[in-house]
Amino acid sequence: MSVICNRNQVRTTTMCVLAFLFLLSPAFAQEWVKYRSDSDGFEMEIPPGQPVRKVDTTYQSWTGFTLPARIYSVQRGAERYSVTVADYTNIQELGRAKLKKCQANLEICTGTPLSGEGYWKHDLRGAMLHAAANLVKRDAKVLDMAWDQISRVSTIQVSLLNNSDESRNYALVTMNQRMLYIVEGTVPKGSPSAVRFGGSFSIISRDGSTGGFAYPSLYSNEIYGVGDIPLPPPAKGAEGGARPFRPDEFC
Repeated sequence: MSVICNRNQVRTTTMCVLAFLFLLSPAFAQEWVKYRSDSDGFEMEIPPGQPVRKVDTTYQSWTGFTLPARIYSVQRGAERYSVTVADYTNIQELGRAKLKKCQANLEICTGTPLSGEGYWKHDLRGAMLHAAANLVKRDAKVLDMAWDQISRVSTIQVSLLNNSDESRNYALVTMNQRMLYIVEGTVPKGSPSAVRFGGSFSIISRDGSTGGFAYPSLYSNEIYGVGDIPLPPPAKGAEGGARPFRPDEFC
């Protein structure tokens, strides 16, 4: 059996790796089922027969804002899978409220036109890095940390080996339209990688529409998240549309 990885597909490296893992490991032959959250704008695959537990909580941002958040979690034996969604939608209002309590001329608190009132813009720009930093601060060895994209949305990948029991953690951190997603899969020592869970995660439209979702070019939270530049319209109904370069194109 051959595996073809088309560069037109949105998920590039991760999905190619997944294709090989499906062929090599019997554990991956089991059919997982899709779970979709229209309100939080994501879709994922989970082990069959396992309920999804949803918990409302809060999330502490980089500069100390307390944000509403939700944790979607699934457990199968010693395997643990979760998606944490932190909602940065109202962070500007929180920044303005913080500004009222700042000391006069304390720029790191009051902010500037670049950083925003109460530093909310810088907080939003650094949200993904803050989340990734929290992952690597755990009692674990960092096996890999890399950039990727999901639905043409800038993404950080982190792979960890936990020191306590040698379980492995595969995580993604991504952010779209002020919604931060922390996607984690943890499997015990000797089990197939949790990359399947992370690779199944996708960003979808929050208006409930179906079909593929991707931006026509790369979406970066640092650029578009603060709203200074108009958001590019997503290309709905298809996972992007950019053709790959031909090898002879630049000869």
